[in-house]
Amino acid sequence: MTLLTATAPEQMAGMRLDQVLAELFPDYSRSRLQTWIKGGRVLVDGKPLKAKDRLYGGEHIELDAEAEQVLQCLAEDIPLQVIYEDEALLIVDKPAGLVVHPAAGNWQGTLQNALLHHEPSLAALPRAGLVHRIDKDTSGLLMVAKTLQAHNSLVAQLQARTIHREYLAVVVGRMTAGGSVDQPLGRHPVDRKRFAVRETGKPAVSHYRVMERFTGHTLIQVRLETGRTHQIRVHMEAIHYPLVGDPVYAGRFRLPPNCSERLAEVLRGVNRQALHAAQLGLDHPLSGEYCQWQSPLPEDMQRLLAALREHDERLAAG
Repeated sequence: MTLLTATAPEQMAGMRLDQVLAELFPDYSRSRLQTWIKGGRVLVDGKPLKAKDRLYGGEHIELDAEAEQVLQCLAEDIPLQVIYEDEALLIVDKPAGLVVHPAAGNWQGTLQNALLHHEPSLAALPRAGLVHRIDKDTSGLLMVAKTLQAHNSLVAQLQARTIHREYLAVVVGRMTAGGSVDQPLGRHPVDRKRFAVRETGKPAVSHYRVMERFTGHTLIQVRLETGRTHQIRVHMEAIHYPLVGDPVYAGRFRLPPNCSERLAEVLRGVNRQALHAAQLGLDHPLSGEYCQWQSPLPEDMQRLLAALREHDERLAAG
């Protein structure tokens, strides 16, 4: 058993208890949470409530949970690039191609399997201490809690939107300026593996700025306020600047005008979305001190940028 605690955010006032729990504890399914509510394993300000009861915001919630997500996840000796570790916190630089959590079709070979081998005590925490995720083919920084106290702190910071997350991405198209995308995201109405901008979706906000422009592409930095699934990929596609190499949202493959053979070769060789979680900042769960980490661009994205620069230099030279 694992005792998890949280405070119901004021913006969730009027929501049902089971809806609030689904937002606060996304590691567990809605049906599992409802079962625990019926079983009296959820206390709101020290009292059990029904799933349909609505909250006012500010209530203290206690959830006596089972760490069911790690029961089918076995420790595996998979290399980990750990860039920071202490008694409460672990910061990992994930390579592209590594799945974060086990799921249908990927029960082994995930980051969670690797974490359980690196630190067996993580088996006592939901999802081995992982409090957020990035897509399989996105590279970069992830934070992992090593204790329940640290887990609660990181989850609370995510809910309060105080975690600083910046990504670097290469998009198709030449942007003229940065901006923000404030569009709710939800499951695609037809393709359930995709996400889309939907009025009924969850709030999602991305801020982006131009780092470098090319003839037909742009290197941008994206700062997340929220962390919805596929958020950057969907938001950039929604404003008509899809990520280079995105197999789901980029649409038909296109080459920029007057594309050289070298650039065409590099672009055709991009086998994942050009997206990297480059910076992560948070208040340390124990000291409260603000900490920040950076991850350099991986080799494949560096190669892409080098080819784009070379292409533009040749065009400028005539």
